Amino acid sequence: MAEKVAKEKEKQNTLFVGSLEKGMRIMSAFSEYHTALGLTDLAQLTGLDKSAVQRLTNTLHQIGYLNKDPESRRFSPSLKFLELGNSYLWSDPLVQLAMPKVIELGRRLGERVNVARIDGAEIVYIIRIPTQLTAFGAMIAGRRLSALTTSSGRALIACLPPEERRKAVETWPIKVMTPRTTLDRGKIAEAVEEAAACGYGLTFGENIVNEIGIAAPIPSDRGASVATVQCSVSALRWTVEKVREELAPQIMEVANSIHLPGQG
Repeated sequence: MAEKVAKEKEKQNTLFVGSLEKGMRIMSAFSEYHTALGLTDLAQLTGLDKSAVQRLTNTLHQIGYLNKDPESRRFSPSLKFLELGNSYLWSDPLVQLAMPKVIELGRRLGERVNVARIDGAEIVYIIRIPTQLTAFGAMIAGRRLSALTTSSGRALIACLPPEERRKAVETWPIKVMTPRTTLDRGKIAEAVEEAAACGYGLTFGENIVNEIGIAAPIPSDRGASVATVQCSVSALRWTVEKVREELAPQIMEVANSIHLPGQG
C-alpha cells in the first residue's frame, strides 16, 4: 500500500524523490513498539523489498542515523536521530511560548501537563511536563494517539465546522488502548459536541487505565485551533466532577493565555 501511494506521488510531482521517501519510510518504522529491527522486519513494516532495505539501512548507518548491533545485526535509531526532534522543538514557536506557562501550571497543580498538536487523525504531544509518578511512555514528546479517543483530539475536533466535525467522527481511525476505549462513534460524537459546548475535551480511561484527561484548545487566528493544553490525572485521586470544577477553569485560562498569532 505504501509503495502504491509513493508511486502515485511520483506521477503527480516531478520533483518527488522516491529514494528519499523510501529512506524516510525506513526511519519511520522505528517506534516505541519497534526499537530494534532487522532487515526482514523492516521489509515487512515498510513494504520495501529486502535488497532496497539493505541498501537504505547501510546508507543510514554510514551517515550516522542508525546504529547496528554487530552480533544481532539489528538496527536502532542513533543519537543523531534525536537531533531531528530537537530541530522541530526549536522551530515551533508554540513550544517556546507555551513551555514556561505549562511548567508553572504543572507546578501549581502537581499533575501531569502536556501540549499537543493535531496531525491528520492523530494528536502528537510536543511538550510533556511529568510528575514523579508519571509512567515513562507518558513523559516522551512525539508520542501519537488517536484523536477520537483523547481529550486533546476531541477538544480540537470540536473547533471544526459542523460538517468537518461529523466527517472526522465518522471516518477517523480508532486505536484500542484500554478496555474503556470508546468504539461507539455515536458516543464519541456526543463527547465532541459536549466539548464544543463547554470549551474543553474530557476522557476517562480511554488510553491509560484509571486516567482522566482534560484539554482546552489554544486559540488560533487561522480558523480552527490546532493545539491544546492538556492535563492527565488519576481517577484514584480525582473524580470527573472535581476535574470539571477545579481543573477545567485553570486549563482553559492557560490555553487562552498562549494565543499565538498566525498559528493554524
